[in-house]
Amino acid sequence: MLDKMISRLQKEGRIRKQKAGIVQIEALLKEAALDMKEAKKVSHLAERATYLLAYMAMLKAGRALLLLKGYVPDDGAQHKTVVDMTSAILGHKYKTISNHFEMMRRKRNEMTYEAGALLTRSEALKAFDDAVILIQKILEEAKLQNPQMEFKFDF
Repeated sequence: MLDKMISRLQKEGRIRKQKAGIVQIEALLKEAALDMKEAKKVSHLAERATYLLAYMAMLKAGRALLLLKGYVPDDGAQHKTVVDMTSAILGHKYKTISNHFEMMRRKRNEMTYEAGALLTRSEALKAFDDAVILIQKILEEAKLQNPQMEFKFDF
């Protein structure tokens, strides 16, 4: 299934092959961790900031996952491509988190391009919790490919 998706996305021009070193992958994961630290700091003050930071952390971790597989998004819908590829790579076991990642992508678009998007505190906290799970899984994947990777993600 993943191979078919990769082939289809390459034909559609949504992804392209990209060699990346562990340094690039680790840098994206560190950025994701930084976003999560900031999201945690503001979680009791600002739902929108918490939500957006959690989403950005998931997106950066997703991009790290794509690089681990040797690809980068290569079209005008990079967020959608990262969400689709992340979901396919992580598989059915992470379907609920992947579905929420897609929902967060859509909500982020609403919040960015339209006025009046509503967001509850529970949505922001759920986004934070799901981001933790997704990033931890991607970190596990990175460590499987490079066991020498020294990176802690502790939320």
